[in-house]
Amino acid sequence: MKITRFETFQIRPRWLCLKIETDAGIVGWGEPTLEGRTQTVEMAVREMMRELIGRDPRRIEAHWQTLYRGGFYRGGPVLTSALSGIEQALWDILGKHLGVPVHQLLGGRVRDRIRMYGWSGGEPTGDYVENVKKSVSAREFTAYKLVPVPAMQAIESPAMVDRVVELVAGVRSQIGRGIDLALDFHGRVSPAMARVLARQLEPYHPFFLEEPVLPGDTAGLRDVATSTTIPIAAGERLFTRWQFQELIEQRAVAVVQPDLSHCGGIMEARKIAAMAESRNIAIAPHCPLGPIALAASLQLAACTPNFLIQEHLTLGEGLLVEPFKVVDGHIAVSDKPGLGIEIDEALLRGRVFAGDWPVPQFRLPDGSFAEW
Repeated sequence: MKITRFETFQIRPRWLCLKIETDAGIVGWGEPTLEGRTQTVEMAVREMMRELIGRDPRRIEAHWQTLYRGGFYRGGPVLTSALSGIEQALWDILGKHLGVPVHQLLGGRVRDRIRMYGWSGGEPTGDYVENVKKSVSAREFTAYKLVPVPAMQAIESPAMVDRVVELVAGVRSQIGRGIDLALDFHGRVSPAMARVLARQLEPYHPFFLEEPVLPGDTAGLRDVATSTTIPIAAGERLFTRWQFQELIEQRAVAVVQPDLSHCGGIMEARKIAAMAESRNIAIAPHCPLGPIALAASLQLAACTPNFLIQEHLTLGEGLLVEPFKVVDGHIAVSDKPGLGIEIDEALLRGRVFAGDWPVPQFRLPDGSFAEW
């Protein structure tokens, strides 16, 4: 079997889809999305795919090593996201060729259903409380995540701390103690303020505290982790097992969050999960992306012992022939071959756009740039 051609699609709202075709008639799909930079990644995909035309798509590890190491410069968000989407598509092809799901090729399922968590809005407002209350009443999910912090200065006032705590307290009072509530600081908070906020939020028993400080600051993460009883999660902006190594070895987190469209793909995330497992650290894949990235994440979740919970932003409505279904907060593990999805190409082509999704910009009260 040989790779014959490929095609990329910039899809609204901000996704980049990749289609790889073979001379056997088997098609594989991947998602090399990089939020706000998909146009750049699309060119990297085109450059990498030149190396694969005419090659056997089943030699996934060999192709991964060549594409990652063969360009002299390696790693980073653009190159690794491009590689991730290509790798997903190759696994999709291999699974379809053998007639089995990707998770079967990675050791087989260790669970029958995959726990999902719901998102509640974007910016922290009073709507959080009402939105989560309605969702809990409908028994949609057993866990939720919210971003309770606005753009923040390095040192904030007691009033700002009170604002964050009151918001979390309000949500907790509505959902009770039987629903898990994860908090995402999105790297907006300094290590000093993260420690202050974590201490104040402990009475509300967050499921985990995500990105309390900026990625790459392993010492800062460990400082926060040792100052609170709240489990710390991070990793969405790290790439490959080499960047996760220090995070895991230092036990700076209780949960690693590789993104399968950024970290190097399905197998790379599986290797990261195995490293984490050796230190009794859980994995909760990051995925605020499209349904192809979610499909890849679900394959990983199905066969990974230390999997905790899965993020999602879409279930594939308007793009998949059969969107995913959440029942009592879980998605059933599928035995369909490859990534287990079928793309409706007519719907996909109807959502094509230039890919010029604007990167959000946040400002502090003095007008200076703030982390988003």
